[in-house]
Amino acid sequence: MAQRITIQLLLLLAWVAAVGGGRTPTVRARTELLNVCMDAKHHKEKPGPEDKLHEQCRPWRKNACCSTNTSQEAHKDVSYLYNFNWNHCGEMEPACKRHFIQDTCLYECSPNLGPWIQQVDQSWRKERVLDVPLCKEDCEQWWKDCRTSKTCKSNWHKGWNWTSGSNECPVGATCEYFHSYFPTPTALCNEIWSHSFKVSNYSRGSGRCIQMWFDPAQGNPNEEVARFYAAAMSGAGPWAACPVLLSLGLLWLLS
Repeated sequence: MAQRITIQLLLLLAWVAAVGGGRTPTVRARTELLNVCMDAKHHKEKPGPEDKLHEQCRPWRKNACCSTNTSQEAHKDVSYLYNFNWNHCGEMEPACKRHFIQDTCLYECSPNLGPWIQQVDQSWRKERVLDVPLCKEDCEQWWKDCRTSKTCKSNWHKGWNWTSGSNECPVGATCEYFHSYFPTPTALCNEIWSHSFKVSNYSRGSGRCIQMWFDPAQGNPNEEVARFYAAAMSGAGPWAACPVLLSLGLLWLLS
């Protein structure tokens, strides 16, 4: 009897912690996880066809969150989008730069990032993505192609000198080859944009990770990935959000 009461009390405490005692992340309603655009600086309000998307952004032309103009600007070394200069430590190698252009196209154009959209309190956007499961091959190739380019920072979201109007290395930062700041593919993909990506153990074509690169003639594989994670999130509640609570509940039932 005493054991049962103890379990009941622990269960009650865990419930309070799960639903009211801790930080509760803002999660979009289930119907808003699929085919949505972020509330950010250059995104359209709703996705739709954009027949004239530029070069590397063209895979999203059938259904895009970016405009033609945004896709053109994404290919410039310093564009009006964010005034970000890829060549802050000398000329970035073309093989490296194409990954950053593709990354920009994915961020600006994809309507399949809903499961990872989070609200933020920033002057230039109200939402961002967090821990998007990037396919491991896309990350590994990005890292390999950028090893001969240079940078001076491991987190490109913050800490730059913007006095000239575009990003420059902060005082004291030295330009080194990418592998000095990003010793592994995971370090690059996870850290460069403040954990916008989280490298997945899954491979391209698995339906479980977001592909930065894909052949639009074969369809957009990220639609299936978004559906999978959205479906997983649709069952989220106090039991799913708190494994301790679930375990205690099972103990209570078995006691």
